Amino acid sequence: MTVGLVAAGVVAATLAPAPHGSAAADGGRACARLRGLEIPREVIGLPTRGGAVTSAQQVAPAASGSTGGYCGVEARLRPMDAAAPSIRLRVALPDRWNRKAMMFGGGGYDGTIPDVTGQVPFALADMPTPLERGYAVFASDSGHQAPPDHRPTPSLDGSFGTNDEALRNFAGDALKKTRDAALFVLGEHYPGQRPRHSFFAGGSSGGREALAVAQRWPRDFDGVLAAYPAWNAASLNLFFGHAARVLSRPGAFPGPAKQRLLHRAVLEACDGDDGLRDGVVSHEAGCRFDPRTLRCPGGADRGDHCLSDRQSSAVRALSSPLRWKYRPASGERGYPGFPFLSGADMTTLLLGMGTEAPAHPMSLDSGYGAQFWEQWVRYFVTRDAGYDSLALDPLRPGRWQRRVSRLSALQDVNDPDLRPFARAGGKLLLLHGTADELVSHRSTVQYFQRVRKVVGERAMDRFARFYLVPGANHANVETAFAAGWDAVAALEEWTERGRAPRRPVVTDTNPGAGGRTRPLCPYPGWPRYDGSGNPDDADAFSCRSGSSG
Repeated sequence: MTVGLVAAGVVAATLAPAPHGSAAADGGRACARLRGLEIPREVIGLPTRGGAVTSAQQVAPAASGSTGGYCGVEARLRPMDAAAPSIRLRVALPDRWNRKAMMFGGGGYDGTIPDVTGQVPFALADMPTPLERGYAVFASDSGHQAPPDHRPTPSLDGSFGTNDEALRNFAGDALKKTRDAALFVLGEHYPGQRPRHSFFAGGSSGGREALAVAQRWPRDFDGVLAAYPAWNAASLNLFFGHAARVLSRPGAFPGPAKQRLLHRAVLEACDGDDGLRDGVVSHEAGCRFDPRTLRCPGGADRGDHCLSDRQSSAVRALSSPLRWKYRPASGERGYPGFPFLSGADMTTLLLGMGTEAPAHPMSLDSGYGAQFWEQWVRYFVTRDAGYDSLALDPLRPGRWQRRVSRLSALQDVNDPDLRPFARAGGKLLLLHGTADELVSHRSTVQYFQRVRKVVGERAMDRFARFYLVPGANHANVETAFAAGWDAVAALEEWTERGRAPRRPVVTDTNPGAGGRTRPLCPYPGWPRYDGSGNPDDADAFSCRSGSSG
């Protein structure tokens, strides 16, 4: 491989692991024996009433040969509160196990089980999945079940928030319960065997979950991949509420055509700051653009070729830091705003500002953040399904301030002391696209800086890497640079062989991109074109820090 992560032979070895235990020789019968298996409450590190395997089905190897045979297990964990939903989990136990385990995080409000045969965030298009590599893979719905027909997506269903135990499970407790139950099932399937290494991978809410396991259970996972993590979830919700209220004001919402106008203007102003005009703003922090340069004559709305004063003011509000005067229980006092002025790709409109202004009731076209806020206000804060979310001011929540404060303590996963995780040998990879329209990369910068201040820069370098990915957005589709990287191999090399990532390279997986590459620069670095060489080759770029000059 040319990406500087791991020799090709090492990857090949993970794809053809030696068989272990009775599962390889007797996969079907070993799988069938798991049916009805009781999961004792004593093996789970947080209170439950135990659980049981509800189904175990042997799955034949894929016709393509990429995925070998495995035992697909479904299980449920019983809540302490009889009115709370169960935790549903899924485990894939390969016939040819590599003695490693991988837990997947969820997304949004969770409520569905991630695909355990699927991929980690920011994966290369042709990269083998963890299951294809021989990992035992598991995940859960975080302790509630979203209606499959919830529009526009089940991940926007927050109705479970009316139950305290379901809320605590979503906030993090289900992670420990799922991990412990899955390892018990694994131990029953591979008698006398335990994983030599365990990993966690997740993005967005799953990225928050990745940081939660590193903070709360530092010995449970050897390696953690946290992509675009919504670690300060309650604070992000408050910003979503602020943005929704701003965009709901008469005349303030810039429609899709104006959002595209803004995007083009940002690129025109900042795209060349890295020495190359290629549609990617590499140094977001150095981008200087004022939307007032697009002002309509007289400040009134004159059409899609300009921004009115109200629209310009709204855009600036969304890209500016927000502070609230009260101090919630988590200690978080604000949110840093979104890079709408710095190269964010406006083609994924429904993840950003949406195509319609927020209103009550909230339109499905009002943007993911506004709908996320509405669910939070209705089911987490007020527990009133008909409450007008735009009536709650996140800066002055009034009688709801105490409730908001309590939720912040549950949902803001903001402990910067990762020294216990480091002492246990844990390795952390943090990745975030600078064009993310749903979780601000600036927020991840804040958390990384806090951890570095507590841990110390030299100690931090021994167990953590943080990469900002220019041009990558939240969905990693329809964006300036759809990033692909073999983070699994990087974690394997670091945790198992002590080799930290060295000059890693990320590939643009957009159709038609031709496989162009860029260096992944450790924060605060960013890639600058050297002025010669193939502009589609990472070797023609150097990692810089500071100003764009």
